[in-house]
Amino acid sequence: MIRDLRTILEDWDFEPGKISVRKIIGRDGREKIQTRIDLGLLQLECTGRPDGRRPFACESLFAYQEQRLQEHLELYGDDEGFVLDPEDCRELRHEAYLYYQRYLSSFVLEEYDAVEQDTARNLRLIDFCERYAAREADRVALSNQRAYVVMMHARARAYSALHGQSEEVALGIVDAAIAQIEQLCDTVEDGEQDSARELVTLRELRTEILQKLPDDAPPRLQAALDRALLCEDYEEAAMLRDRLAGAARPVRH
Repeated sequence: MIRDLRTILEDWDFEPGKISVRKIIGRDGREKIQTRIDLGLLQLECTGRPDGRRPFACESLFAYQEQRLQEHLELYGDDEGFVLDPEDCRELRHEAYLYYQRYLSSFVLEEYDAVEQDTARNLRLIDFCERYAAREADRVALSNQRAYVVMMHARARAYSALHGQSEEVALGIVDAAIAQIEQLCDTVEDGEQDSARELVTLRELRTEILQKLPDDAPPRLQAALDRALLCEDYEEAAMLRDRLAGAARPVRH
């Protein structure tokens, strides 16, 4: 048996600053995701838990904890008294990291449905830990990652919409994510600074989407109006208001 990874990596150089991802067929006949890292590679399952394990015969540890909660609800009628101990939370954070590795790789592969699924799953896990962790430290440990996961979830959904030629749907998705992250910034000390990169990324995507819209599309006119007002170009702003009003006026037949 060949154990030296160089036999696998000799034709796949690591490029600093670049995420290199590919798909292969494993010995079990199923697709796997491989991601090149500095000293080797990561290999992830495409479905289920990324490392292929089934904790407590469940799809994931999170699924097992959700099952525990359901059993608690059926037994007691509410969730009072249901808690996650520090070890539960530590293991759930590790599992969230595995899913992060996969959705990041899936994004590079432009498999946006897979990204949407894994990010939605991690957002539910964050909510779960915030609600049921016994210790305050565990309740907030994943909260700092929420803005990033919201951003990735929105990007995946927006690019899926763009592939379907639904620019205005994509714009609505991005605007909702920006508003959600801005709300997070208002509720967390230093939140705006911590979430600055996510907001920049989404605002750049918003600009990209606007450029795909027709020149007379109301969202594009509104963006131009906002820029004119910011630059105090009131003559341009007045013209844009007229165009925006005309675009919003129903056409009579």
